[in-house]
Amino acid sequence: MNKNLYDVLGVNKSASETEIKSAYRKLARKYHPDLNKDDKNAAEKFKEVSAAYDILGNKEKRQKYDNNEIDADGKPTGFGAGFGGAYEGSPFGSGFGGSYRTYSTRGGNPFGGDGGFDFSSLFGEDIMSQFTGGGKRGYRYNGPQKGQDLAYTMSVDFLDAAQGAEKNISLNGKNINVKIPAGTENGQTLRLKGLGAASPNGGENGDVLITINVRPHPYFKTEGLNVLLELPISIKEAVLGAKITVPTISGKVKVTIPPYASSGEKLRLKGKGIKNKNGQGDEIIELKIVAPKTPDKKLEQALKDVVDAAVRTF
Repeated sequence: MNKNLYDVLGVNKSASETEIKSAYRKLARKYHPDLNKDDKNAAEKFKEVSAAYDILGNKEKRQKYDNNEIDADGKPTGFGAGFGGAYEGSPFGSGFGGSYRTYSTRGGNPFGGDGGFDFSSLFGEDIMSQFTGGGKRGYRYNGPQKGQDLAYTMSVDFLDAAQGAEKNISLNGKNINVKIPAGTENGQTLRLKGLGAASPNGGENGDVLITINVRPHPYFKTEGLNVLLELPISIKEAVLGAKITVPTISGKVKVTIPPYASSGEKLRLKGKGIKNKNGQGDEIIELKIVAPKTPDKKLEQALKDVVDAAVRTF
């Protein structure tokens, strides 16, 4: 039987796009070959979860998979899928199409061999056992197979991931440009179609799967398309207000700190976050009042003269 892609990612069939994406990233990090060099099964698990996400992470493919229009490998389902047009005189009707394809024959079984198509997925194990006199065996189509996918890890700076960038890397002796989409998150995997290993028998090349490691920034963080910044301000700036120059991912701008500001208050810089096909984010600035490290007698005296105000409710 075909594997269940939801089980591969460890999610329910009702899982949201965000839940599927999160589950995939955790598993991709867990099984990434670069992090499991002593585990021979890690590369296969990584490939398996990546293939599952390739279908479930795509809205159109997921719908087709849920409707049983494609199988776990992304191939069309249904009797006769992938076998061409009608063959006159075939007892199976249009299922086995016009031009014959080569199948290996072992033990006199016309459906024998161990190539790429599992006939038991069409007929079921009980019927197939009548051909073999036993349980389930591989009845597979010896057609061209896709080359192996190759896994790599790339580290990029925070600003390159936030704004988008192009990086030139060497893969299999070739220099290629890798486009880093704006808003790329840590652990996200990019797929480069057709740049993996060559097919062993004339099929299409495999893909290259590049897992992105985003280097932390000294003061920026992200939340979706929004960029977060914690802004230290002095007691004087908090009480009297001030105009302060702050960084954004696209350059420096001036912001106004309102008088009598408190730690934890937030200012929003519209449109200063990440911009990509999904929209435009903002920069969210959280204020943090910082007391001076050096004792200041005048400040101490001034504060003693201030009338105490109720700031707590407990």
